[in-house]
Amino acid sequence: MARELFSASGTRFFKTNNQNKTQPNTVRSGSMPKAIILMLILSTFLSLQIARLVQLQIVQGNDLNQRAEQNRKRLVPIPSARGSILDRNGKVLASNSLSRSLYLWPRDQTPEKWQETVTQLSQILKISREDILKKIDTVGYNSAIPVRISQNLDTPTLTVLSERMKEFPGLDLRAEFNRYYPNKSLASHILGYIGEATEEDMEANPKYPMGMIVGKMGIEKLANPQLEGIWGSRQIEVDARGQEIRELRGRSPEGGAPVQLTIDIELQKTAEKALANRRGAVVVLDAKTGAVLVMASGPTFDSNLFTRKITQAEWDSLQVKENPLLNRAIQGRYPPGSTFKLITSIAGMKSGKFAPDSILMTYGSINVGGIEFHEHGGGGYGAIGFADAIAYSSNTFFYQVGMAAGPEQIAKWGHILGVGETENLDLLGLDGGKTGLLLSPKDKEKIYGEPWYAGDTVSMSIGQGPVLMTPLEEAVMIATIVNGGYRVKPHLLASQTNTPATKPVPTGIEPKILDVIRAGLVAVVQKGTGQQLNDGSIPLTGGKTGTAEVPGQPDNAMYVAYGPAKDPQIAIAVAVENGGYGAVSAVPIAHEIFKTYFNKNTKTQKPEAKKSTPAKSDPQPSNSTPETSDPQPSDPET
Repeated sequence: MARELFSASGTRFFKTNNQNKTQPNTVRSGSMPKAIILMLILSTFLSLQIARLVQLQIVQGNDLNQRAEQNRKRLVPIPSARGSILDRNGKVLASNSLSRSLYLWPRDQTPEKWQETVTQLSQILKISREDILKKIDTVGYNSAIPVRISQNLDTPTLTVLSERMKEFPGLDLRAEFNRYYPNKSLASHILGYIGEATEEDMEANPKYPMGMIVGKMGIEKLANPQLEGIWGSRQIEVDARGQEIRELRGRSPEGGAPVQLTIDIELQKTAEKALANRRGAVVVLDAKTGAVLVMASGPTFDSNLFTRKITQAEWDSLQVKENPLLNRAIQGRYPPGSTFKLITSIAGMKSGKFAPDSILMTYGSINVGGIEFHEHGGGGYGAIGFADAIAYSSNTFFYQVGMAAGPEQIAKWGHILGVGETENLDLLGLDGGKTGLLLSPKDKEKIYGEPWYAGDTVSMSIGQGPVLMTPLEEAVMIATIVNGGYRVKPHLLASQTNTPATKPVPTGIEPKILDVIRAGLVAVVQKGTGQQLNDGSIPLTGGKTGTAEVPGQPDNAMYVAYGPAKDPQIAIAVAVENGGYGAVSAVPIAHEIFKTYFNKNTKTQKPEAKKSTPAKSDPQPSNSTPETSDPQPSDPET
C-alpha cells in the first residue's frame, strides 16, 4: 500500500510499494484550461463553417446559383426599328438610320466606382453627371439588365469611347436604329417627335423595356402602337472580364408597321416655302373626302433635334416669342375677317329673310345705335346681290344681312359648318387642338356676364367681334360650301379615307344657296381681290380674302380658296399673322399651292390668261382701306 509522507516544507509525497521514487500530486499549472479553450475555438470555427455551408448550399443555393448564371450569362435587349411614316404617294417622311448608342451594365462596378466612372463619362458625352446617375438609380446597381446612357453618338465621341473602353468596365457600344427625318423641318407639326419613355409611360405599359422609344407629339404619338414594334433580345455567355464568348439563344426584334398619311409631300413643301417661316398656317383639304393634304405652321422646327439629348441652348431656341412648337393650323385662333361673310350669307338665306337672288342697297356707312359703321373707301356699291357682295366684300351689305338674320342664326350656321366644334379635331387625334369661338347672345351673357349689343351683331356679320376661327375650321368651311354642302371630317391617316368614320355630313344647305356663293367666290378671282390667281397659269379657281384688324399691330391676312372652279377638288385656308391685306400676303401662298397641285394633275387643262377689268366699285388693296375697316377688333389667340 502506498504511504503518505510529508517533507519539512509541508509538501505531500506518496511512496508506493513498487517504486522508491516520489512524484507531485498536481498537473502543470494552466494546462487544462488552455486545452479546453482550444477545443472550444476549433468547435466554434467548424460550426461556423458548417453553418455557412448550409446557408450557401441549402438556404441560398438557388439564388446564388441564379446570380452565378447571371454573371456568366447576360440578357441583351435589342431595340426594334420604328415603322416609317409615308405621305399619300409612299414618299418617306420619317424613317430610321443606323447609329451607335452607349449602354452600361450596373453590376460590373461598385456604386463607389461608378461615381468615378460617371464623372469621366459626363465630360466625354457632354451629359450631366446627375442625368447618368439618375438612369443607373432607376434600374438599380444590382440590375442584370443594361441601361442606355446616350444615343446617336457622333463620330468624335464614338472614337474617344472606343479608345478608352478598357478604362471603363461595364460599358457597351451597340449599333441601333435611330429616328431620322430626311426633310428636316418639313411637316414637323404633323410628324411630331420621339423620346425615351418616361416613368409614367413605363407604368402605363409594363411590357416596355428600359430605354423604350415612344412618340411624344404628332403622328409619332398618335400612331405609336403601330410604329413602335416589339423589342428582341440575345442571351450571351461572357467571361470574367465581361467579354462575350458565345450566344446562347435569342429572339429577333419585330419592326414597327409603316403608317401612310394623307399628306402630299410636294404640296406641303410648296406651302411651307411660300409661308417662309412667318407666323401663320396653311391647311389644304381634299374638298370631297376631308383628307388633309397640307398642314403647315410657321415658324417650324427640326424634328431631328429630339432624336438625341437636346441641349439647353436648342431647347431655349424653341421657347422664343414666335413659339415654333405651336401648331397654328389647329391651335391658332384668329378673327376670320371677310372670309366669315360666307357664313353670314348662308345664315341670311337659311333664315328665310333673304333669297339667293335678293338685292340690297349698299351705302358709304350705316348707323347702328348711334355708331357709324363704314364701307370700303367711304362709298357704296349701289344695289347688289350676294354674288357681287362677296366679290366686292361689301361691309354694308353684310351688316344688313347679319342684323336681319340675327346673331342666333349666324352662330347656328357657323357651328353647322364646323366653327367651334370638336368634330374637326376628333379624327386628327393631334394633341393641343383648339376650337374656334362663335358666341350667341346667351353665350356672351353666360361667359362674360355682359348683354349683347347691336354692334356685336354688326361686327359678327363681317367676322370680327365675338368670332374666332382656326385655319383648319376655315378649310372645313370652304370645303363644305364647294362640295355640295357636306361637312367634311378632316383626317391624317390614309386608312381613314372613304370609311364610315370620315363620311361627310350633310348640312341641309340647298344647292341654289351654294351656287350663288360659289359664283361670288369665282367673281373674287375674276374681278375682285383675288385677281392675281387669274393670270392664266392655273385653271380658274374661287376664293375670298379677309383682313382682320389686330390692335396696335399690322392686320392679319386671310384667304380661303378652292379649285378648279368647275369641279372643286381641293380647299385651301391661309392665315398670316400681321401679314396685312389678305390679297397681299395670303393670296400668293394659295397661288403657289394651286400651281403645284395643277402641275401634278396634268389632266386638267390650263386656260389662256384672261384680262379682266375690275368694276369701278371694286375695293382694291391699298395702304389705307382694309377689307374690314370698321370692326370691333379682337386679338388672335395663339
